[in-house]
Amino acid sequence: MVVDADTAPVVLLRNAPRSWRERGAVRAALRGDAAGVDWLFREHWPAAYRAAWLIVRDEAAAEDIAQEGFLAALGALERFDRARPFGPWLRRIVARRAIDAARARAVRREVGAEPLNALPAREELAGLPDDVLAAVALLPDEQRIPIALRHLLGFTPGEIAELLDLPRGTVNSRLRRGLDALSEALT
Repeated sequence: MVVDADTAPVVLLRNAPRSWRERGAVRAALRGDAAGVDWLFREHWPAAYRAAWLIVRDEAAAEDIAQEGFLAALGALERFDRARPFGPWLRRIVARRAIDAARARAVRREVGAEPLNALPAREELAGLPDDVLAAVALLPDEQRIPIALRHLLGFTPGEIAELLDLPRGTVNSRLRRGLDALSEALT
């Protein structure tokens, strides 16, 4: 039996390579098939939540942002370039929303220290040592956001510059200052 990733139901792709399962899930979601949406959600929710949390540092806000980003991605799925992976596209949508939320919060923030929010559940940030997460969380926004985007979410400096609407040199200097601060905090 020949299985085509573009037309096969998601369930038939269970043992197929991940990229095939993802393509099948995207096609199914485009057709309105709940199994496709469910697969995309289960596969990409942790990374979407992590992307939001690393920027806003608030569990409830990160969950809302990740949900809104996921819904926005599903709403724009017909414009998604299916030759590319879904995950990075979704994380970019979520990161943009998280950056907008962080900017809005910064405008509303009153003068004074903001309490450090609790770290999200360990499984949500699997693979990252607690001391690194704590050190990243303590960085000022102008360093934390580029560090999280670059080193924890895998964005390039050019993509970060575009996301943050900053010159590339500014992004590079914020990355350098953030890495220096992390190095100092972790030694």
